[in-house]
Order: sequence, then C-alpha cells, then structure tokens
Amino acid sequence: EGTSEEIVRFNAWQFRQLLGRGVHGILLCQAESAAAVGAFVESCRYPVNEIGVGEGLRRGRRGVGSESVCATIWGVDRDTYLAKADPWPLNPDGELLLGIKIESVDALPHIEEILAVPGIGFAEMGPGDLSLSLGYRTMPDPWPAEMSETHERVKTACLQNGLAFLDSATPEN
Repeated sequence: EGTSEEIVRFNAWQFRQLLGRGVHGILLCQAESAAAVGAFVESCRYPVNEIGVGEGLRRGRRGVGSESVCATIWGVDRDTYLAKADPWPLNPDGELLLGIKIESVDALPHIEEILAVPGIGFAEMGPGDLSLSLGYRTMPDPWPAEMSETHERVKTACLQNGLAFLDSATPEN
C-alpha cells in the first residue's frame, strides 16, 4: 500500500532494468497522479541531464553501469548515449520516448495535471482497464458517457501539452 508516487518510486528499478537493456521507450500503465508520472520521468533520467529540473522535475535518479551495453545497442559511444538517453520532447536531442496510459478511476480527477508533466511524449486512454475500473465486467459497446468524456479529456490535454495521442484504430478508420 502507498501513494501512486511511492509505488512508482518503489518500482523504479524495473524501469532501470528495461533501460539497461537498451530500450528506446517505456509505457507507464495505470498513471494516476502527476507526482507518480514525475517520479517515472525522474527514474528514467540520468542526473547529468538537467533540462526541466526545477521546472516541474527533480534531478534524474538513473544510475550508471549499463550504459556501455545500451550504447552498443543504440550504435553510439557511451558519452553520446548519456546525452541521448533523455526523454524527448523535453530534451529536443533526447531519443528516449516515455508514454503513459490513463486507465483507472483514480486518474480521472487528475488527467490535465498528469499530462502536463514534462518528459512525456505520448499518452492514451486505456478503455479495457478503465471500463473494468468503472465496474464493467465486459467492455461496453458503445462506451458509456464517462468513458467517452475521458477519451476526449485525454485527447484535449495531449493537444494542449504537445503530446501525441494514441487512439484505437479499426479497419474502417
């Protein structure tokens, strides 16, 4: 038990494990608060990358040790990797893409604050988990008003913050 920020900080080692394998991006599911999303971004950044620190972010918390493996996967030298392994678009030269999913009732009061956190490149509304969180045992079709409104709020907040909005696609659209 704990706040969503405490849970994200506790699980930060998982982000570091993924990053240490050379991934170019991570999707944080069940984003529920701006503090948790800030902790997510900070856990993915090296302390030497300071864009945004003091402007909504604290110093990065990612440690060293795997950068030589990652640099090889990215096809760059270690110093270049340290510079590029920073979230885009926060760092225009960064090549790490961080995304979030809004998919629980706990996130609903905080959507606009969550999507204003620096360091996020994209977001989406997760209809399956959101519907379950709202008490539906199966995905409602059509979506109830609360789900449609959440979809539009996430889309609008993405546009206002310069984030890509991931939306479902069908063969028809």
